[in-house]
Amino acid sequence: MEIQITGLRKHFASEGKVIKALDDVDLCIPANTIFTLLGPSGCGKTTLLRCIVGLETPDAGEIRIGDETVWSSTQRVYLPTEKRKLGMVFQTYAIWPHMNVFNNVAYPLQAQKLPKDEIRDRVAKTLAFVQLEGFEERPATKLSGGQQQRVALARALVAEPKVILFDEPLSNLDAKLREETRKELKTFLSELQITAVYVTHDRLEALALSDTIAVMRSGKIIETGDPKKIYFGAESSFVADFIGRSNLIPATVKAGSGNETIVESAIGEFSCKKADFAPGTEVTLCLRPEFIRPRRNGDGIAQSPAQQGRGFVPPNSVQGTIETLLFVGDAYEGEIRVGETLLMARIDPDTDFKVGDTVVFIVPAEQCLLVAK
Repeated sequence: MEIQITGLRKHFASEGKVIKALDDVDLCIPANTIFTLLGPSGCGKTTLLRCIVGLETPDAGEIRIGDETVWSSTQRVYLPTEKRKLGMVFQTYAIWPHMNVFNNVAYPLQAQKLPKDEIRDRVAKTLAFVQLEGFEERPATKLSGGQQQRVALARALVAEPKVILFDEPLSNLDAKLREETRKELKTFLSELQITAVYVTHDRLEALALSDTIAVMRSGKIIETGDPKKIYFGAESSFVADFIGRSNLIPATVKAGSGNETIVESAIGEFSCKKADFAPGTEVTLCLRPEFIRPRRNGDGIAQSPAQQGRGFVPPNSVQGTIETLLFVGDAYEGEIRVGETLLMARIDPDTDFKVGDTVVFIVPAEQCLLVAK
């Protein structure tokens, strides 16, 4: 079921100031997809989610879920939360400690006063789906964090909603369990084929789970796209930096040539993938650490004897000095100094580089992203 949001505004007063939690948000969330609202704390993503579900009342705008308008300032429409037929999974799971697993999951159906046989069948089906068969009589709070998260998911699914909303549901799990649960959740939601709106500030979560990501900042939608587009083709330095670690280097456009744009930067001249900037425009050159692959001077750089004799320098090549190396298991996180600039690099874990070594690296044009300054 598609969700259409138009001109949504929500302001809060705090200490004599007006905070624009949502600032004229326009957004279309496609049906049967996993749509993630991603952004830093205080950007408005949870407020937007709460407006969709009906837990916050906007100041202006309109929200449509499918063919139904659930809130409109101009039409004076307000549909209560319980009539919007949405499922919701909260950050804290909201598991009732005095109930067992069965009653936690059955509660939405019991509130609708459905027949007991139907409730039993639907709860059993839902618990089987989230792999909690046999846990019906278990006290809910005696489960592990990942199991409690599945109970919360089952309770949201048991009423068979057309839309399910998640407010940072994995943030209370440890790193390993969060990774495992993320995989399970992706599988569950893909099988369900319903609309899922997911709120997180964790970029890895957003990249792993989403069909579409909307990046928010200061109450506005800054950029929307699929995970690869957002990661590899960001349109602003904020998004490029927020979605993943990145080296952001001031640069000036020199010229366009075929499918490439040439810039002059603090670490030299670079040919980058084509960008729509006029010569003379000040831009930001974005180099991901994983694309900076240092090697010793001359290693792996094919040159003809004539090129070597002329002191040939390959395009997009940079020489620098390793300033720091931090072993993190699957890689070294390093810093390479090039003049006054420090560049982050992700280096193979079996490297024999040491701090102080002189290295060179080449970044292909297609991995050099230019964004607005």
